Amino acid sequence: MRVRYGVGALACLLAVVMAGGAAAQTTGEARIGGKVVDENKKPVQDVVVRATLTGQPRPLQAKTNDKGEWSLNNLAGGTWELEFSKDGYATQKGNVELQADQRITGVEVVMAKPAADPRAAFEEEYKRAVGMMQSRQFAEARQILEGLLAKHPTVFQLHDTIARTYAAEGQVDKALEQSRLAHEKEPQNDTFKVLLGALLLEKGQKDEAEKLLESVDVTKVEDPSAFINLLIHRINDKRTDEAVALAEKLIARFPTDMSLYYYRGRAYLQAKKMVEAKADFEKFVASASPDAPELGDARKLLEQMKDVK
Repeated sequence: MRVRYGVGALACLLAVVMAGGAAAQTTGEARIGGKVVDENKKPVQDVVVRATLTGQPRPLQAKTNDKGEWSLNNLAGGTWELEFSKDGYATQKGNVELQADQRITGVEVVMAKPAADPRAAFEEEYKRAVGMMQSRQFAEARQILEGLLAKHPTVFQLHDTIARTYAAEGQVDKALEQSRLAHEKEPQNDTFKVLLGALLLEKGQKDEAEKLLESVDVTKVEDPSAFINLLIHRINDKRTDEAVALAEKLIARFPTDMSLYYYRGRAYLQAKKMVEAKADFEKFVASASPDAPELGDARKLLEQMKDVK
Protein backbone atom coordinates (compact mmCIF):
# COMPACT_ATOMS: atom_id res chain seq x y z
CA MET A 1 0.00 0.00 0.00
CA ARG A 2 1.32 3.45 -0.93
CA VAL A 3 0.36 5.97 1.76
CA ARG A 4 1.17 9.65 1.50
CA TYR A 5 0.77 12.19 4.32
CA GLY A 6 1.18 15.91 4.74
CA VAL A 7 4.42 17.12 6.31
CA GLY A 8 2.69 17.87 9.58
CA ALA A 9 1.10 14.44 9.82
CA LEU A 10 4.26 12.46 9.08
CA ALA A 11 5.91 12.99 12.43
CA CYS A 12 2.70 12.05 14.22
CA LEU A 13 2.42 8.79 12.31
CA LEU A 14 5.90 7.79 13.39
CA ALA A 15 5.17 8.38 17.04
CA VAL A 16 4.84 5.30 19.25
CA VAL A 17 2.04 5.37 21.78
CA MET A 18 3.40 4.52 25.20
CA ALA A 19 0.21 4.65 27.26
CA GLY A 20 -0.73 1.02 27.93
CA GLY A 21 -4.35 1.67 28.93
CA ALA A 22 -5.29 3.30 25.61
CA ALA A 23 -4.47 0.18 23.52
CA ALA A 24 -7.07 -1.84 25.31
CA GLN A 25 -9.93 0.37 24.01
CA THR A 26 -11.14 0.81 20.41
CA THR A 27 -12.89 4.12 21.05
CA GLY A 28 -11.35 7.47 21.74
CA GLU A 29 -10.80 10.89 20.22
CA ALA A 30 -8.53 10.00 17.31
CA ARG A 31 -9.60 10.11 13.69
CA ILE A 32 -8.15 8.92 10.40
CA GLY A 33 -9.37 9.32 6.86
CA GLY A 34 -8.30 9.79 3.29
CA LYS A 35 -8.96 8.75 -0.25
CA VAL A 36 -8.63 5.62 -2.36
CA VAL A 37 -7.67 6.00 -6.01
CA ASP A 38 -6.70 3.66 -8.81
CA GLU A 39 -3.50 3.71 -10.82
CA ASN A 40 -4.92 6.47 -12.99
CA LYS A 41 -5.70 8.62 -9.94
CA LYS A 42 -9.43 8.09 -10.35
CA PRO A 43 -11.45 7.58 -7.16
CA VAL A 44 -12.48 4.03 -6.30
CA GLN A 45 -15.95 3.72 -4.78
CA ASP A 46 -17.19 1.02 -2.38
CA VAL A 47 -13.79 -0.01 -1.11
CA VAL A 48 -14.23 -1.69 2.28
CA VAL A 49 -11.85 -0.18 4.86
CA ARG A 50 -11.24 -2.30 7.93
CA ALA A 51 -9.27 -0.97 10.91
CA THR A 52 -8.14 -3.38 13.62
CA LEU A 53 -6.50 -2.18 16.82
CA THR A 54 -3.65 -4.35 18.05
CA GLY A 55 -4.98 -6.74 20.67
CA GLN A 56 -8.60 -6.33 19.62
CA PRO A 57 -10.28 -9.08 17.55
CA ARG A 58 -13.06 -7.07 15.91
CA PRO A 59 -12.28 -4.47 13.26
CA LEU A 60 -14.06 -1.18 12.70
CA GLN A 61 -15.31 -0.70 9.17
CA ALA A 62 -16.00 2.03 6.65
CA LYS A 63 -16.61 2.26 2.91
CA THR A 64 -15.44 4.75 0.32
CA ASN A 65 -17.98 7.10 -1.30
CA ASP A 66 -18.23 8.07 -4.96
CA LYS A 67 -15.22 10.35 -4.49
CA GLY A 68 -13.15 7.54 -3.03
CA GLU A 69 -13.19 9.20 0.39
CA TRP A 70 -13.39 7.38 3.71
CA SER A 71 -13.00 8.15 7.40
CA LEU A 72 -13.00 6.41 10.75
CA ASN A 73 -13.78 8.49 13.84
CA ASN A 74 -13.57 8.10 17.61
CA LEU A 75 -10.56 5.82 17.52
CA ALA A 76 -8.36 4.96 20.47
CA GLY A 77 -4.66 5.61 20.34
CA GLY A 78 -2.45 2.68 19.37
CA THR A 79 -1.35 0.63 16.40
CA TRP A 80 -4.09 0.15 13.85
CA GLU A 81 -3.89 -2.23 10.92
CA LEU A 82 -5.75 -0.85 7.91
CA GLU A 83 -7.03 -3.12 5.16
CA PHE A 84 -8.53 -1.89 1.88
CA SER A 85 -10.40 -4.46 -0.20
CA LYS A 86 -12.69 -4.58 -3.23
CA ASP A 87 -13.42 -7.28 -5.79
CA GLY A 88 -11.28 -6.86 -8.85
CA TYR A 89 -8.49 -5.04 -7.00
CA ALA A 90 -5.45 -6.22 -5.08
CA THR A 91 -6.05 -5.88 -1.34
CA GLN A 92 -3.82 -3.33 0.37
CA LYS A 93 -2.70 -3.40 4.00
CA GLY A 94 -0.64 -1.18 6.26
CA ASN A 95 -0.17 -0.08 9.87
CA VAL A 96 -0.74 3.37 11.35
CA GLU A 97 0.26 4.65 14.82
CA LEU A 98 -2.32 6.96 16.35
CA GLN A 99 -2.06 9.07 19.46
CA ALA A 100 -5.16 9.42 21.61
CA ASP A 101 -6.43 12.68 20.10
CA GLN A 102 -4.72 12.63 16.74
CA ARG A 103 -6.39 13.68 13.48
CA ILE A 104 -5.07 12.36 10.17
CA THR A 105 -6.99 13.16 7.00
CA GLY A 106 -4.47 12.97 4.17
CA VAL A 107 -4.04 9.23 3.69
CA GLU A 108 -4.07 8.32 0.00
CA VAL A 109 -4.18 4.67 -0.94
CA VAL A 110 -3.56 3.50 -4.49
CA MET A 111 -5.34 0.25 -5.40
CA ALA A 112 -4.34 -1.59 -8.54
CA LYS A 113 -6.11 -4.34 -10.40
CA PRO A 114 -4.08 -7.55 -10.22
CA ALA A 115 -2.07 -8.36 -13.31
CA ALA A 116 -3.71 -10.86 -15.61
CA ASP A 117 -2.48 -14.40 -15.03
CA PRO A 118 -0.88 -15.45 -18.35
CA ARG A 119 -1.27 -19.11 -17.44
CA ALA A 120 -5.02 -18.70 -16.91
CA ALA A 121 -5.34 -16.91 -20.26
CA PHE A 122 -3.39 -19.70 -21.96
CA GLU A 123 -5.55 -22.42 -20.42
CA GLU A 124 -8.74 -20.63 -21.41
CA GLU A 125 -7.65 -20.38 -25.04
CA TYR A 126 -6.39 -23.96 -25.08
CA LYS A 127 -9.72 -25.23 -23.74
CA ARG A 128 -11.49 -23.22 -26.43
CA ALA A 129 -9.37 -24.92 -29.10
CA VAL A 130 -10.08 -28.37 -27.64
CA GLY A 131 -13.80 -27.58 -27.67
CA MET A 132 -13.58 -26.71 -31.34
CA MET A 133 -11.78 -29.97 -32.04
CA GLN A 134 -14.57 -31.86 -30.32
CA SER A 135 -16.98 -30.03 -32.63
CA ARG A 136 -14.81 -31.03 -35.59
CA GLN A 137 -13.80 -27.43 -36.29
CA PHE A 138 -10.22 -28.49 -36.81
CA ALA A 139 -8.98 -25.55 -38.90
CA GLU A 140 -10.43 -23.05 -36.43
CA ALA A 141 -8.91 -24.91 -33.50
CA ARG A 142 -5.54 -25.03 -35.25
CA GLN A 143 -5.59 -21.27 -35.75
CA ILE A 144 -5.98 -20.77 -31.99
CA LEU A 145 -3.26 -23.31 -31.22
CA GLU A 146 -0.82 -21.74 -33.66
CA GLY A 147 -1.47 -18.35 -32.06
CA LEU A 148 -0.69 -19.83 -28.65
CA LEU A 149 2.45 -21.45 -30.00
CA ALA A 150 3.67 -18.10 -31.36
CA LYS A 151 3.32 -16.64 -27.85
CA HIS A 152 4.54 -19.73 -25.97
CA PRO A 153 7.09 -21.51 -28.18
CA THR A 154 8.38 -23.68 -25.34
CA VAL A 155 4.98 -25.32 -24.72
CA PHE A 156 5.74 -28.37 -26.84
CA GLN A 157 2.35 -29.92 -26.18
CA LEU A 158 0.96 -27.47 -28.71
CA HIS A 159 2.83 -29.23 -31.53
CA ASP A 160 1.20 -32.50 -30.48
CA THR A 161 -2.28 -30.97 -30.39
CA ILE A 162 -1.78 -29.25 -33.75
CA ALA A 163 -0.70 -32.61 -35.14
CA ARG A 164 -4.01 -34.08 -33.96
CA THR A 165 -5.98 -31.45 -35.87
CA TYR A 166 -4.14 -32.36 -39.06
CA ALA A 167 -4.55 -36.10 -38.40
CA ALA A 168 -8.29 -35.66 -37.91
CA GLU A 169 -8.45 -34.02 -41.34
CA GLY A 170 -6.45 -36.82 -42.92
CA GLN A 171 -3.42 -34.58 -43.53
CA VAL A 172 -0.97 -37.22 -42.33
CA ASP A 173 2.22 -35.58 -43.62
CA LYS A 174 1.52 -32.31 -41.82
CA ALA A 175 0.44 -34.20 -38.72
CA LEU A 176 3.67 -36.19 -38.82
CA GLU A 177 5.74 -33.01 -39.11
CA GLN A 178 4.14 -31.49 -35.99
CA SER A 179 4.26 -34.76 -34.09
CA ARG A 180 7.98 -35.12 -34.75
CA LEU A 181 8.59 -31.61 -33.42
CA ALA A 182 6.81 -32.48 -30.17
CA HIS A 183 8.70 -35.78 -29.81
CA GLU A 184 12.09 -34.19 -30.55
CA LYS A 185 11.55 -31.68 -27.76
CA GLU A 186 10.31 -34.26 -25.23
CA PRO A 187 11.45 -37.71 -26.38
CA GLN A 188 10.35 -39.41 -23.15
CA ASN A 189 6.77 -38.15 -23.35
CA ASP A 190 4.59 -41.25 -23.87
CA THR A 191 1.65 -39.25 -25.24
CA PHE A 192 3.88 -37.83 -27.96
CA LYS A 193 5.32 -41.28 -28.69
CA VAL A 194 1.91 -42.89 -29.14
CA LEU A 195 0.68 -40.30 -31.63
CA LEU A 196 3.93 -40.36 -33.59
CA GLY A 197 3.88 -44.16 -33.64
CA ALA A 198 0.31 -44.19 -34.93
CA LEU A 199 1.16 -41.74 -37.71
CA LEU A 200 4.27 -43.68 -38.71
CA LEU A 201 2.22 -46.87 -38.97
CA GLU A 202 -0.22 -45.07 -41.22
CA LYS A 203 2.69 -44.00 -43.43
CA GLY A 204 3.98 -47.59 -43.54
CA GLN A 205 7.10 -46.83 -41.50
CA LYS A 206 6.57 -49.89 -39.32
CA ASP A 207 10.06 -50.34 -37.87
CA GLU A 208 10.29 -46.83 -36.44
CA ALA A 209 6.69 -46.98 -35.26
CA GLU A 210 7.17 -50.28 -33.49
CA LYS A 211 10.31 -49.10 -31.75
CA LEU A 212 8.45 -46.09 -30.41
CA LEU A 213 5.35 -47.96 -29.31
CA GLU A 214 7.33 -50.75 -27.64
CA SER A 215 8.99 -48.12 -25.44
CA VAL A 216 5.61 -47.09 -24.02
CA ASP A 217 4.18 -48.69 -20.88
CA VAL A 218 0.85 -50.08 -22.10
CA THR A 219 -0.56 -50.10 -18.56
CA LYS A 220 -0.54 -46.29 -18.60
CA VAL A 221 -2.06 -45.82 -22.06
CA GLU A 222 -5.53 -44.25 -22.26
CA ASP A 223 -6.37 -45.09 -25.89
CA PRO A 224 -5.45 -48.45 -27.45
CA SER A 225 -5.96 -47.40 -31.08
CA ALA A 226 -2.29 -47.14 -32.04
CA PHE A 227 -1.51 -50.46 -30.37
CA ILE A 228 -4.42 -52.19 -32.10
CA ASN A 229 -2.93 -51.05 -35.40
CA LEU A 230 0.43 -52.43 -34.29
CA LEU A 231 -1.28 -55.70 -33.36
CA ILE A 232 -2.86 -55.92 -36.84
CA HIS A 233 0.54 -55.36 -38.44
CA ARG A 234 2.03 -58.19 -36.38
CA ILE A 235 -0.78 -60.54 -37.43
CA ASN A 236 -0.36 -59.55 -41.08
CA ASP A 237 3.40 -60.11 -40.81
CA LYS A 238 2.72 -63.57 -39.27
CA ARG A 239 4.55 -62.64 -36.08
CA THR A 240 2.07 -64.76 -34.21
CA ASP A 241 3.68 -65.06 -30.77
CA GLU A 242 4.36 -61.33 -30.62
CA ALA A 243 0.80 -60.61 -31.71
CA VAL A 244 -0.66 -62.84 -28.98
CA ALA A 245 1.62 -61.29 -26.34
CA LEU A 246 0.58 -57.77 -27.33
CA ALA A 247 -3.10 -58.71 -27.44
CA GLU A 248 -2.90 -60.11 -23.92
CA LYS A 249 -1.28 -56.92 -22.62
CA LEU A 250 -3.98 -54.83 -24.26
CA ILE A 251 -6.80 -57.00 -22.94
CA ALA A 252 -5.39 -56.70 -19.43
CA ARG A 253 -5.41 -52.91 -19.81
CA PHE A 254 -8.68 -52.58 -21.76
CA PRO A 255 -10.81 -55.60 -20.80
CA THR A 256 -14.03 -54.03 -22.12
CA ASP A 257 -12.70 -53.41 -25.63
CA MET A 258 -14.25 -56.38 -27.39
CA SER A 259 -12.28 -55.86 -30.60
CA LEU A 260 -9.17 -57.04 -28.78
CA TYR A 261 -10.70 -60.51 -28.34
CA TYR A 262 -11.37 -60.66 -32.07
CA TYR A 263 -7.74 -59.80 -32.90
CA ARG A 264 -6.35 -62.19 -30.32
CA GLY A 265 -8.62 -64.82 -31.83
CA ARG A 266 -7.11 -64.04 -35.22
CA ALA A 267 -3.61 -64.48 -33.78
CA TYR A 268 -4.62 -67.77 -32.14
CA LEU A 269 -6.13 -68.94 -35.44
CA GLN A 270 -2.84 -68.18 -37.14
CA ALA A 271 -1.06 -70.19 -34.45
CA LYS A 272 -3.43 -73.14 -35.02
CA LYS A 273 -4.81 -72.78 -31.50
CA MET A 274 -8.34 -73.42 -32.62
CA VAL A 275 -10.01 -73.86 -29.22
CA GLU A 276 -8.57 -70.60 -27.92
CA ALA A 277 -9.44 -68.80 -31.17
CA LYS A 278 -13.04 -70.05 -31.08
CA ALA A 279 -13.44 -68.93 -27.44
CA ASP A 280 -12.25 -65.42 -28.31
CA PHE A 281 -14.51 -65.16 -31.35
CA GLU A 282 -17.49 -66.31 -29.28
CA LYS A 283 -16.74 -63.75 -26.59
CA PHE A 284 -16.44 -61.05 -29.22
CA VAL A 285 -19.69 -61.93 -31.01
CA ALA A 286 -21.59 -62.15 -27.73
CA SER A 287 -20.58 -58.69 -26.55
CA ALA A 288 -19.57 -56.61 -29.56
CA SER A 289 -21.55 -53.65 -30.78
CA PRO A 290 -23.94 -54.54 -33.65
CA ASP A 291 -22.06 -52.17 -35.95
CA ALA A 292 -18.60 -53.50 -35.10
CA PRO A 293 -16.71 -53.85 -38.41
CA GLU A 294 -15.20 -57.20 -37.40
CA LEU A 295 -18.54 -58.77 -36.47
CA GLY A 296 -19.34 -60.29 -39.87
CA ASP A 297 -15.93 -61.90 -40.18
CA ALA A 298 -16.09 -63.28 -36.64
CA ARG A 299 -19.46 -64.91 -37.30
CA LYS A 300 -18.19 -66.42 -40.55
CA LEU A 301 -15.15 -67.86 -38.77
CA LEU A 302 -17.30 -69.32 -36.01
CA GLU A 303 -19.47 -71.02 -38.61
CA GLN A 304 -16.35 -72.56 -40.11
CA MET A 305 -15.20 -73.63 -36.60
CA LYS A 306 -18.50 -75.06 -35.39
CA ASP A 307 -17.00 -78.53 -34.98
CA VAL A 308 -13.99 -77.29 -32.96
CA LYS A 309 -14.15 -78.55 -29.38
